[in-house]
Amino acid sequence: QVQLVESGGGLVQAGGSLRLSCAASGNIVSINAMSWYRQGPGKQRELVATITNDGRTNYADSVKGRFTISRDNAKNTVYLQMNSLKPEDTAVYYCGADLTVRYSTVIRRYWGQGTQVTVSS
Repeated sequence: QVQLVESGGGLVQAGGSLRLSCAASGNIVSINAMSWYRQGPGKQRELVATITNDGRTNYADSVKGRFTISRDNAKNTVYLQMNSLKPEDTAVYYCGADLTVRYSTVIRRYWGQGTQVTVSS
């Protein structure tokens, strides 16, 4: 079994900062890409940022220059530092990890339960 547990969400004023964390645990052999997605009220889930296992990153245009994704491979943890937050960043943020588990060679996407980020104006 694999678990992804997110933390760090909350309520913040516009212009403020939050740091999200997502720790993966279980029978994990290796983790490839780790990502953050978000789903705002009445919107579809969208990709926010991705980081590969060798540190290459990719960001949605809407967060470039404000958000930074990073990871600690020793801890199987991915982070999202969010600065200069805007009300339109309000959403449930989900982490996803593409990984393989023991006794399998298949790479599967696993998801966290989501953490709420609310930015007030």
